[in-house]
Amino acid sequence: MHITNFEEVKASFAFTEPIQIRFSDIDGYLHVNNGIYFNYFEHARAMYLYKACNWDIMTIGTVVANVNIDYKRPIHFGDQVEAFVRCVKVGNSSFVLEQVIGGTTLQGEQVIFATAHTTMVAVDMKTMKPVPVPEDYVSKLKNATA
Repeated sequence: MHITNFEEVKASFAFTEPIQIRFSDIDGYLHVNNGIYFNYFEHARAMYLYKACNWDIMTIGTVVANVNIDYKRPIHFGDQVEAFVRCVKVGNSSFVLEQVIGGTTLQGEQVIFATAHTTMVAVDMKTMKPVPVPEDYVSKLKNATA
């Protein structure tokens, strides 16, 4: 799906997680450093798997195979930010999450700050080898989509 505006995001994503901007996230250009976006996306993914999918990471874990981020606008201290997550594809041992960081700027404008697609791989926590995504998680991933 090609996301065009923040209203579309709010209407089409069932899962959202607030993001707190810390003073230490701000760089010399007075906006959130681009590397911090990875932390925001990571936190949102973890909360999605925990809250929306009830994923037990102690048995079957997940590792990131690929992350692609598109930066749209800078985040500034004081902006109200939230992350949105949904599953867009489930394979044998992997699944793809679509993620959006959006919110309201200090000026009151609702915007998309960044988007990402993240490929996750299910792994056995004892061997750290890829395993098929358990069927109960497949159904939860598909049901938590939108």
